[in-house]
Amino acid sequence: MADSNNTEKSTKPAFWDGVKAEFKKITWPDKASLLKQTVAVVCVSIVLGAVIAILDLLAQYGVNFLTK
Repeated sequence: MADSNNTEKSTKPAFWDGVKAEFKKITWPDKASLLKQTVAVVCVSIVLGAVIAILDLLAQYGVNFLTK
C-alpha cells in the first residue's frame, strides 16, 4: 500500500508538466474571430430556441385537439 502512494506522488508533477506543455500548444483566437463566433453561436441558439418553441406549440395544439 505504501508503494502505491509513492507512485501517485511521483506522477503528479509529471501530469502537471504535461498540462502546462499542452496549454502552451493552444492557439487562442483573436478578438475579431472570437466576436464573430460568439455572435454566430448566439444567433443559432436563438433560432433553434424559436424553432423548438414553435414545434412545442404545434405539438401542444395537436394534443389539445385530440383530447377535446
